[in-house]
Amino acid sequence: MLSLLLIVVPFLSALLLFVSKSKSTKQISLFSTIITFGIAVAAMFMVKHNPNTNLLQLDLNWIPSLGIHFNIEINMLSSLLVLLTAFLLPLIVLSAFKNEYANEHQFYGLMLMMQSALMGVFMTNDGFLFYVFWELALIPIYFICLLWGGENRAAITFKFFVYTLLGSLFMLVGLIYVYNHTNIDGMKSWNINALYEAGRSLNADQQGVVFWLIFIAFAIKMPIFPFHTWQPNTYVNAPTQGTMLLSGIMLKMGTFALIKWLLPLTPIGLQDCGHTAIILSVIGIVYASCIAIVQKDYKRLIAYSSIAHVGLISAGILTANQQGLQGAIMQMLAHGVNVVALFLIADILLRHTGTRELDKLGGIRNMNGNFAVLFLIVVLGSVALPLTNGFVGEFLLLSGVYKYNAAIAGFAGLSVILGAVYMLRSYQHIMLGERIDNHNTFGALATSDKAVLIIACIAIVAFGIYPAPLNSMAEQGIKELLAIIKPN
Repeated sequence: MLSLLLIVVPFLSALLLFVSKSKSTKQISLFSTIITFGIAVAAMFMVKHNPNTNLLQLDLNWIPSLGIHFNIEINMLSSLLVLLTAFLLPLIVLSAFKNEYANEHQFYGLMLMMQSALMGVFMTNDGFLFYVFWELALIPIYFICLLWGGENRAAITFKFFVYTLLGSLFMLVGLIYVYNHTNIDGMKSWNINALYEAGRSLNADQQGVVFWLIFIAFAIKMPIFPFHTWQPNTYVNAPTQGTMLLSGIMLKMGTFALIKWLLPLTPIGLQDCGHTAIILSVIGIVYASCIAIVQKDYKRLIAYSSIAHVGLISAGILTANQQGLQGAIMQMLAHGVNVVALFLIADILLRHTGTRELDKLGGIRNMNGNFAVLFLIVVLGSVALPLTNGFVGEFLLLSGVYKYNAAIAGFAGLSVILGAVYMLRSYQHIMLGERIDNHNTFGALATSDKAVLIIACIAIVAFGIYPAPLNSMAEQGIKELLAIIKPN
């Protein structure tokens, strides 16, 4: 079954690395992620052309007395996030080829273990299993940041762990409360459809409480204002590949879970409380963008830009309309690719020049024109230039927010202007002008770095010019979801 293979292949590969301590750790990791990507592509085509096949789902009794099943499925929406995870992991692994890590078999093994858990989060249809995978995804990234992070990594990683764990407990309380209202033939169940039905049976006050309990967990994971304070230091302090996992994929756990779990679970709670949550999301857009503009460290600038992007995604989701939700899915895919490439660029700058400080960089275009072109394509995708992958999602998101409330859309639309300011300004500081330090040279890119950037740039341009395959799947998946949220 393809759904099970997407969890098992990276999991077994991780165990192999932990046990064998092979000298071919990098090659084994890359091979495993490529195999997983092939499975994900096959699953996506199967979803599109034969969605009812048994190869895409698995439902096994796990703890029958509590109504818990090992229930996983690849459908229209989950297949897109599965594809994003499978596409990014080979790039993240390949981006580490130039670096040397102590105990690298553990480093790569933890990345593959996290991939396995992430796949589970996106595919599960059982509330308890969802919580298990949600927590399992936290463990590998915690150790990656703790063992291979920068200065003050213990304190910074501890804050990250406490924030996300506390949010997860809020979510668990909310899910248990809804679970206790389920009833299928006299039995309680963690099945997602049973939870949907039980959630919608709650009164407005109950749904409001459940909404905030679960939303806080997702808001911390994304993160959005004011639950974002763990993020900048964690992103900057983590090793580059850890930051890529956090920003490229892990934050999508929160945004995707918001779509799949919270909106259909508490529709009245969304009506009553969603406006406040949208306001918080939009505040985060403007706040993070303004802070990004004044950053001197390029990696920290990208970290704040990620908060701004995810704030717009969150606002679009909470509008609960076709454009907002569809735009959120498309922007998740675009942001995943773009932010991984940006963090790799920050790592390349540090390795080649010894600094990420904008004021100490300049004139790199004159030393490496190919890097300048690749960097520019990534920047243009990040500012959502038409014919890049960021444009479709951002356009739909702003359309969805405008349909919800024109005034809020006006503030959310500032992300377009402010994003262009800090991204283009940083590119100007780094690539144009004259070299600040005449002794500072910038040589040729490593083959692995060049490969990752070229693949990312191809994706940015290809899905900017022709987004239809992914956009049509997102459209159909969102229509099916809206039929549940708004049955009338």
